[in-house]
Amino acid sequence: QVQLQESGPGLVKPSQTLSLTCTISGGSITANHAYWTWIRQPPGKGLEWIGNIAYSGSTHYSPSLKSRTSISRDTSKNQFTLQLSSVTPEDTAVYYCAWLGEGYWGQGTQVTVSS
Repeated sequence: QVQLQESGPGLVKPSQTLSLTCTISGGSITANHAYWTWIRQPPGKGLEWIGNIAYSGSTHYSPSLKSRTSISRDTSKNQFTLQLSSVTPEDTAVYYCAWLGEGYWGQGTQVTVSS
């Protein structure tokens, strides 16, 4: 059973960089054809796909967030990380990591952008 767990600060100041880590257990970040995804849900809104990192290490980003987003991985720790720069209060959301193809999601972590 694959489990995903998000971690990172719950409060980020405007203009700073949001950084979250997803730790994978019960599976490998290099598993064939696995795409490890970041998704968020702002309050009162729907889910928004942020981007992913593939089993090969290649990355794909939402066009609307691409200029501020970086997703990387540490295969030795079986983790992948989201960095979102120049945050504003509009980036306040519950952030999820997921392996969508297999239906595995983390529990989500609330990130608030506020001074």
